[in-house]
Amino acid sequence: MAFGRTSLGSSAAGGGRATGAGGQRPLSDINVTPLVDVMLVLLVIFIITAPLMASSIKLDLPQTDAGQPNDTPKFVSVSVDAAGKTFLNDLPVTDEELAARLQKAAADSKDTEVQLRADQTVPYGKLVALMGIANKAGLNRIGFVTEAPAPGQPPPAPR
Repeated sequence: MAFGRTSLGSSAAGGGRATGAGGQRPLSDINVTPLVDVMLVLLVIFIITAPLMASSIKLDLPQTDAGQPNDTPKFVSVSVDAAGKTFLNDLPVTDEELAARLQKAAADSKDTEVQLRADQTVPYGKLVALMGIANKAGLNRIGFVTEAPAPGQPPPAPR
């Protein structure tokens, strides 16, 4: 007879039962499959519930108006027509009046944007001068307003 580990079902004499002195010994190994199954289920539960536990702190935060975003962004529109006349919010102005009004707009809010609209024929030097006036006034955000071509039309060729 062999002296080693055998399963209960391979015993020829005992009909599959472990017998006392002369029979085969039962297996003494622990079956870890159920343990691994339980551990995996617990791992999945902890993975799902961990983010919920991190944000469950209830706080009564103070309220302030400082963090409130403005409803609409502030901007001023500076336009230059083909003749070189300057307009601020569609009203004609001289360069001195433009500088004074832009300084007032900058005093109200430093985040005010200057939307620059210029005819295609306006010289580059005139646009640079207007940008310098806005910059001196304290307004550093300048946007160039363009017009999209009509649907079905190719874009205009550069001049």
